[in-house]
Amino acid sequence: VQLQASGGGLVQTGDSLKLSCLTSGLTFGSYNMGWFRRAPGKEREFVAAISWRGGRTYYGDPVKGRFTISRDNTRTTYYLQMNNLKPEDTAVYYCAADKDNYSGDVSTYLSSYEYWGQGTQVTVSS
Repeated sequence: VQLQASGGGLVQTGDSLKLSCLTSGLTFGSYNMGWFRRAPGKEREFVAAISWRGGRTYYGDPVKGRFTISRDNTRTTYYLQMNNLKPEDTAVYYCAADKDNYSGDVSTYLSSYEYWGQGTQVTVSS
């Protein structure tokens, strides 16, 4: 199983970025998927998650109303649209796949995700 995150970069406050996570080696359309991030000096934290059918989405409080998670099961790729970026969004962003397929529980916990991408750096300057 491989997850490859991309789309990070250096932007200014208020800008937008769209992260992508291309997956292979798993039946993509049957897994809940998540995004997490690790800011300098902090623990990895939950950002967003989407159910395997795409009908349910969840967001961490710091990003609610600004970030949108989506998926394209035909392309085995899912996305994180990030709008109105703030300096506190600066972090390495990781995509992850649930340990179980067809799970009815969309988790916000790191321990529920078994497969991880390598991370993509997002830096927001003030």
